[in-house]
Amino acid sequence: MRLVKNKIEYNGAGSVTLIPEEPEDMWHAYNLIVPGDVLYATAIRRVTTTGTTGSTSSSRVRLTLEIRVKSLDFDPQNSQLHVSGQIMNETPHTKIGQHHTLDLELNRQFTLEKGSGPDGEGSGWDSVAVEALKDAVDEGGNRRAEAVAVVMQEGLAHICFIGQHRTILKQKVEMSVPRKRAGGSDHDKTMTKFYQTTLDTLLRHLEFNTSATSMSTSDPIRPVLLASPGFIATSFQKHIQSVANTSTPALKRLLPSIVVVHSASGYLHSLTEVLQSPTVKALLSDTKHARETKLMDDFNEQLRKETNRATYGPREVEHAVDQGAVGRGGGVLIISNRLFRAQDVAERKSYIDTATRYPTP
Repeated sequence: MRLVKNKIEYNGAGSVTLIPEEPEDMWHAYNLIVPGDVLYATAIRRVTTTGTTGSTSSSRVRLTLEIRVKSLDFDPQNSQLHVSGQIMNETPHTKIGQHHTLDLELNRQFTLEKGSGPDGEGSGWDSVAVEALKDAVDEGGNRRAEAVAVVMQEGLAHICFIGQHRTILKQKVEMSVPRKRAGGSDHDKTMTKFYQTTLDTLLRHLEFNTSATSMSTSDPIRPVLLASPGFIATSFQKHIQSVANTSTPALKRLLPSIVVVHSASGYLHSLTEVLQSPTVKALLSDTKHARETKLMDDFNEQLRKETNRATYGPREVEHAVDQGAVGRGGGVLIISNRLFRAQDVAERKSYIDTATRYPTP
């Protein structure tokens, strides 16, 4: 996410202008925008006009709309964000109070305004919103995908990009593979075709330069995790090596980045098992996913050993925080991000106050 303009005031009111550049940026936008905010963005709206003879015609026009956010719909599979609300600015084609859904798009800027104080709605740019903004802004491209994972089995491969905050399924490769038969070669030929199709798809999403001149480049290559049951991933690695030694020498730059790990299947849910592998954990130790996974593992282990040390429920947790159990007391406060998105402003503020009352480890 690129930050174009920052106009956040000291009292927590103000606005920022952002440009989403990666599919993961839609996830960050979803975390930033909450009901009650004001959103400015371009939109395509169908407009119906009535002629002097009574005939009607409809057309699609591009407008810049300002809406008061009422609800959000995030599609994680396609990284699409739809924001619904009431229109606040009048145009020749819209009236104040009408409802509209803005579809945020990649490489199209939008402005998000949060109000604070007696004249503003919402909780403004509180500490949670500011932290979400810091997470969203990609300074110098340092928050691109940390690694690429190919979870596969015979005739099936899922290509995923593992980012700092979430994992995105880029493409699914599927091909019918005949069974092995004595004296037959159809199975091996189909598997070779499957490997090549998967490799072509992977290189396209990596935007990997396969020209001969790319051999001299020093651009870093993200780790590529190949995971499968049995020896499918190993065979795919050998296929890449074969292609690199014969037709595409530039692929030799990719070979040192390949890591083969085991998975129970080639389906997407097996990616969880891949990320739990000690090899992958060491490789992705600096990502937010790895840090949060370790925190939850430590929490579950502590809970297993000493059940009585955990406190549940809003009232009980607030009381424990007031008693100094968090921060200096050595305790850890875990709050679901969903509570920070509560539509009730007072409820949202209470959880934010609880989270920021004491610094957590």
